[in-house]
Amino acid sequence: MLGVLDTVRDESGKDADVRLVFEPKSSRQDRDEFIRVLLAHTPLESSVAMNLVAVDHDGRPRSLSLLEILSQWVVYRIETVRRRTSHRLEQARRRIHILEGRSIALLNIDKVIKVIRESDEPKPALVKKFGLTEIQAEDILEIRLRQLARLEAIKIEKELSELREEEGRLVHLLENERSLRKSVAKEIEQDAKIFGDKRRTLLKAAERTSVEVPVVDEPVTVIVSVNGWVRARQGHGHDPTQFGFKTGDALYDCFECRTVDTLVALSTTGRSYSVPVGQLPGARGDGAPLTSMVELEPGAVLTQFAAGEPAARLLIGTQFGLGFISTIESMMTRQRAGKQFMTIERSDSPSLMRMISAQATQLAMLSAKGRLLIVGLADVKVLPTGGRGVLLIDPEAKADGFIDAAGLPPKSGLRVMGVGRAGKPAEALLEAKELKTYEGNRARRGKLLELRFKPSRIKPGS
Repeated sequence: MLGVLDTVRDESGKDADVRLVFEPKSSRQDRDEFIRVLLAHTPLESSVAMNLVAVDHDGRPRSLSLLEILSQWVVYRIETVRRRTSHRLEQARRRIHILEGRSIALLNIDKVIKVIRESDEPKPALVKKFGLTEIQAEDILEIRLRQLARLEAIKIEKELSELREEEGRLVHLLENERSLRKSVAKEIEQDAKIFGDKRRTLLKAAERTSVEVPVVDEPVTVIVSVNGWVRARQGHGHDPTQFGFKTGDALYDCFECRTVDTLVALSTTGRSYSVPVGQLPGARGDGAPLTSMVELEPGAVLTQFAAGEPAARLLIGTQFGLGFISTIESMMTRQRAGKQFMTIERSDSPSLMRMISAQATQLAMLSAKGRLLIVGLADVKVLPTGGRGVLLIDPEAKADGFIDAAGLPPKSGLRVMGVGRAGKPAEALLEAKELKTYEGNRARRGKLLELRFKPSRIKPGS
């Protein structure tokens, strides 16, 4: 953003509720490209997570789709209006009943007064004499004399007429489902006019905006240290002994690839992480820790690394001898938090991740105690989406372990590297005919290498 954005101004006010002004650094900046950069690298465009768990009509909490939520709300609203209409109808009928009793009293006012004056129990007498109900008789006994005037009779007739009209309308709503739904829709429209406002944020289903930064396709050497510091140096053919590292750090490996390729890493918990090679820091200095480019889970450590084109094959193995073949593309992810790729058993851990050439037909495997086992590459399981793998080599004991592997082309020898006396580097080359001794079936222990140094690494030899 700092490379394309000059200033940002907030001009929100009474003339504009929300107005943000973004000024690019250059007037030659393409408008559409500038907008895409803003949407991709700022919260101007973001996905919204919605928790659609709700209690349905049956009283059970469950996840509902937006259509189900709206449908159930409409049903609830119709039931609410139906109950409200029934309540209003009951009130109207109760009032009509009272007013009908008063009308009878007004038409027979002299007789009503006479019954009240002469009767010891006027209420039962009124009920018997005029065919009133107890509720009507009770109301007549409680009204004031001025309410029996002629003007009051006119008001009673008018109110009765209005209530009977309302009664008919309410009965029609309750008996006609279509009319009830129209009434509900009309109420919703009125509420929208009163309480609604214009939407200021556009909500729509769309693909997330992405900005592809053009990368020049050129050869680079990715340098990875044991502690996970990475950097990219231009060109191929560099001498690894000339690479410098921080105190206490050392070379893990260097990968000759291109800027359009990807660096992948595997953590002790089996999660894979990926970073484009074009985004790695240059070779000046010690580079940067890969953990600053990804979101590593608590307690995990990045231990295995590889860089190359997406189709490049990888052999991934664990300390207990389990492993499988996959590709760099399978390990790639857009999530900074990575993705779970390898199933790691308790007390086990990833011990190697090696590139396997397309020409390789055999797999050479080395244990910590110097045992070598060579099997056909076809015997190794291929897991495009990761997993647990199968037993490739059987470590002799807990002190032993699966530490390295190499893919061997036909008639290829094997370079064995390690540490000799006084900690000096040592190396031996095994010819193709010598390797016949170490060939066997998968999941075996292999044969002990008869060398004068302790082997720790193997590579295809000429």
